[in-house]
Amino acid sequence: MKSDNQIKDLIEREKQRQLSGIELIASENFVSDEVMNAMGSVLTNKYAEGLPGKRYYGGCQVVDEVEQLAINRLCKLFGATWANVQPHSGAQANAAVFLACLKPGDKILGFDLSHGGHLTHGSSVNFSGKLYEPSFYGVSEDSGLVNYDILEQKALSEKPKMIICGASAYSRDWDYKRIREVADKIGAIVLADISHPAGLIAAKLLNDPLEHCHIITTTTHKTLRGPRGGVIMMRHNFDNPFGLKWNNGNLKSMAALLDAAVFPGIQGGPLEHVIAAKAVAFYEALTPEYVEYMERVKENARLMSEIFMIKGYNIVSGGTENHSMLIDLRSKGINGKDAENALVKADITVNKNMVPFDTESPFVTSGIRIGTSAISSRGIGLKDIPQIVDLIDSVLMNMNDEQKIIEIRTEVHHLMYHRPLFTW
Repeated sequence: MKSDNQIKDLIEREKQRQLSGIELIASENFVSDEVMNAMGSVLTNKYAEGLPGKRYYGGCQVVDEVEQLAINRLCKLFGATWANVQPHSGAQANAAVFLACLKPGDKILGFDLSHGGHLTHGSSVNFSGKLYEPSFYGVSEDSGLVNYDILEQKALSEKPKMIICGASAYSRDWDYKRIREVADKIGAIVLADISHPAGLIAAKLLNDPLEHCHIITTTTHKTLRGPRGGVIMMRHNFDNPFGLKWNNGNLKSMAALLDAAVFPGIQGGPLEHVIAAKAVAFYEALTPEYVEYMERVKENARLMSEIFMIKGYNIVSGGTENHSMLIDLRSKGINGKDAENALVKADITVNKNMVPFDTESPFVTSGIRIGTSAISSRGIGLKDIPQIVDLIDSVLMNMNDEQKIIEIRTEVHHLMYHRPLFTW
């Protein structure tokens, strides 16, 4: 067949963009060749609706082993006793949990999107806010930290059937024990969406949500450094919250409800090539080298946030305990949209982001979100962080100086181009 040179050229251009730039989007990372090879394998040819050993198609004997291996490795990584590795994304993992545990119109309590939450935690533009009745908790304006007293007050007054914790732009650890105690007062399920800090949790550098939360979802990219996709996990047999047909908290019964919610509930055939790539990523995450990588990610973020604050930038919550930070740019007289656009010109990639109690629209925003997972995958360490912060600050302080930005872009390319996309 004739080669599709247009797509080949576009892929090469994207590769060069990734090689030459500083990738600071907190939800992005670089995967190993082994992960990419699994994703590009012949497994993409196989339909496998159902679960290992319970398929609706013949010829699944090999992909059964692939998927079971992914499940086993994931459970070992997090200490889970059950997992489903089929969700195509974190959003679909959350959708499956909602479908299994709730009825349309049921109340949910989520972390406010404008304070750092996620669309699938009850946003009005998302299925979670359209099909269910959401209420929200958030951070305190003075500290930028989750206000657990407000969470409890909202839970006791609204009596949601599900409390959702986790965030897309929150730099601190979570008190899962406190949330579970609140949930037990009203018989609510706790869903922990750990899509961002999952790798740090797996490396035991943050609190363990599986010890206290009923159900865990996560993406497999971001800090887990795998292919784009999602998973669902559980560890314990919990008491029946509010009359769900769990067989009095029987883990097997809840697992069956979640399995059925993924397929046939919201998805068709699983992507076995992606599941194989997930298995490779879980294998890598079980190594001592991965723990060292996660420690570097966390330390890079800590130092970066400290240097930004020394330069007069406002880090929401006053620092970070994970891989990310949310920078409120209002003290610098800059909005998030302009900052993102200026940094892209220097081949420094961030994303504009709402900050708590924002005065700008979601299309403009007052902040930017920064993460250190991707640069750490390329071997960036503590010695490089001051230079990266200086480059970002130079762009933001000279946003209208095209010549200065060109000079900064040259420095960026010099720092990054010869670094491999993936390194321990």
